[in-house]
Amino acid sequence: MSSSSLTVQKLAKRYGDFIALAETDLTVTEGEFLTLLGPSGSGKTTLLSLIAGLSRPDHGAVMIGKTDVTYSAPHSRDIGVVFQNYALFPHMTILENIAFPLKMRKVGAEEARKRAQEALEMIRLPHIAQRYPRELSGGQQQRVALARCMVYRPSIILMDEPLGALDKKLREHMQLEIKRIHRELGATIIYVTHDQEEAMTMSDRICLMNSGKIEQLGTPADLYFRPKTLFVADFLGESNLLPATAGRSQGELMNVEIGPQRVAAQALANNEVSVGDAIHIMIRPQNLTIEKAEAKDRISAIVSDVMVTGSLTKIYMNAVDASLPALVAAFPTRLNGDQYRMGDKVALLWQGADAIAISEKTRS
Repeated sequence: MSSSSLTVQKLAKRYGDFIALAETDLTVTEGEFLTLLGPSGSGKTTLLSLIAGLSRPDHGAVMIGKTDVTYSAPHSRDIGVVFQNYALFPHMTILENIAFPLKMRKVGAEEARKRAQEALEMIRLPHIAQRYPRELSGGQQQRVALARCMVYRPSIILMDEPLGALDKKLREHMQLEIKRIHRELGATIIYVTHDQEEAMTMSDRICLMNSGKIEQLGTPADLYFRPKTLFVADFLGESNLLPATAGRSQGELMNVEIGPQRVAAQALANNEVSVGDAIHIMIRPQNLTIEKAEAKDRISAIVSDVMVTGSLTKIYMNAVDASLPALVAAFPTRLNGDQYRMGDKVALLWQGADAIAISEKTRS
């Protein structure tokens, strides 16, 4: 299967006074797996629809490779689309369903049958060729929908919440299947989801959207460990966000003071922050250390809940300083490990390199 790059230039869409997509620039490289992630109404489905040709932009351009397809019909864009509802024809066998796009493209019957069978081999379901959709599980139907999309070898595959209707275990299995197929085909895939874990697991890069704009674009590690805005830090994964005041930088680290009591700490420096600026520092739960003690030079807290989630134990705490938010720490569950109980007084600490200074003034 050949693949192509995709370029979006100043693409925008409004519905009356509502800005569904503000002017957006985006480049997806050939063979990349890019996920559009964000809450409902963030613009991710609008962007996907404009790329697919299912909606017309107010202005801007969509380029596949070097070809401008902004106003081309959907069927002429060399794009395959996989939706959440599998949209399989109930009166056709699975082989007929998969071969249908080839029939529409005037491919000969024998060649269409051969390529449909190859697509079934790719999704590891060669034995279901003569079954009907009603005889398949949800996961099998989704794999067939993927095979039907792949069979005519589009250069770009768009997936709109394709696993949203599946249960958790089946969804995780299908994530692995889609990643495997992506590796084997080398196709360019643009994937829409609101599931953070799914985006982190599957993507080469994540395009996190908010209010019709790209909030941050980068690798899963970039967004998780180096969020540029409070929205990114708060949306992606669990985090502790503490209001602080920026101090002077010392190499890669910045001195900060937290809360009215001005607890001294350090965090990774932010070039967009000046001394005295109001900032937040972000610490992931697994990077927060708790000790059964009180200390004037640390944040003091009281344990409010202990939750064993399986491999992780989470300790929820309320800071003694009422101006600070609730906090959470996480560590691997151990049978005979440290036991924390509701009401325990603890002190919190962390390594400076595990905390990120985030400006309250900037937006990516």
